[in-house]
Amino acid sequence: MALHPKIIDLTLDRVWRLLGALDNPQDRLPPVIHIAGTNGKGSTQAMIRAGLEGAGKSVHAYTSPHLARFHERIRLAGELISEADLTEILDVCYAANDGENITYFEITTVAALLAFARTSADFTLLEVGLGGRLDATNVVSDPAVTIITPVDLDHQQFLGDTIEQIAGEKAGIIKRGIPVIVGPQHDAALEVIERRAETLGAPVFAHGQHWHVWQERDRLVFQDENGLLDLPLPALQGAHQVQNAGAALMALRHLGFDEAACAAAMENVSWPARMQRLRHGPLVEAAGEAEVWLDGGHNPAAGRALAALIKKLPARPTHLICGMLNTKDIAGFMAPLAEVADTLTAITIPDEVNTLPAGETAKAAQSVGLHSTTARSAQDALRAITAKTPTARVLICGSLYLAGAILRENG
Repeated sequence: MALHPKIIDLTLDRVWRLLGALDNPQDRLPPVIHIAGTNGKGSTQAMIRAGLEGAGKSVHAYTSPHLARFHERIRLAGELISEADLTEILDVCYAANDGENITYFEITTVAALLAFARTSADFTLLEVGLGGRLDATNVVSDPAVTIITPVDLDHQQFLGDTIEQIAGEKAGIIKRGIPVIVGPQHDAALEVIERRAETLGAPVFAHGQHWHVWQERDRLVFQDENGLLDLPLPALQGAHQVQNAGAALMALRHLGFDEAACAAAMENVSWPARMQRLRHGPLVEAAGEAEVWLDGGHNPAAGRALAALIKKLPARPTHLICGMLNTKDIAGFMAPLAEVADTLTAITIPDEVNTLPAGETAKAAQSVGLHSTTARSAQDALRAITAKTPTARVLICGSLYLAGAILRENG
């Protein structure tokens, strides 16, 4: 963290310099699937990985941020990187950097690329950290395919104030002649993405045009030019995961994988803190009869997706425990949830410098019509909720950083 004064500083100059010092490991990776977008990147990547591994392939995967441990960011041929390997690879990168400025995300991304280049695998999955055009992952010149999941408003201070500007940054991962799979988009975002793809001669496979996906009863139906698939619903909860599944299935089909791999993508996928039902641990024990759910969504689109999912669950008093960063659209996230939640208890995210104080989070909740209060911790909030409503549904939400703290606390 001492390597550069800014946590986020979007440019590729420092990354290219360090990659050059390490003999350009980004040019020695197994075939790359590069994923950008505002929402659904991690879930889409997890489904693709489940499908590839279901077909017997070994897969590198890079994602961010981590939840409980940094090692979650780097998966080597299917296994999380070991402490020894992570320490060694970071030491190599630190020495090669030779004291020059570089951000935490940049040097750890380079470390991941170096680890991937050193380890045999069949595919590499790279998830963009922020934006796309100037993201540290955007250094692979010839990926097998690129994917852009739904684009929405988030990180405006870095990416721009409009959907068009943000879509332009995401479209920066599109490469000349390389197919791009496009998830459901606002019309304005799709126009920007298609224009960029046309400029680069990149074939587009867009939702609603080249592929379709929908839920029919308790099954997922996917259709593209190669025909129809009738599959299990994804193991991840929520209607939005059906859309994410479509992009993952399109990628698998484009890469030549069969229906069995596609079914594995749906059945075997696991991705923590995406409407995850907690079933064990101290928090669950403290909750008694109450349900405890965890989600890391933090922008208006995530709020809408969560509200839609809660409406489809069996009726139960629903209470939120919420902690958010001070860089987010707090009211935009909460407004859809005000329609489905009885109360919100605001907490400060533990050990997070950019947390919004609990009192400010509570004020934002009140501004959108949510009855709100504050608590010192998730444990305290959970006790207070369940003391009044023993059979409550409790959703802990608002930030991946909060989700990580909860997973650590809950063991």
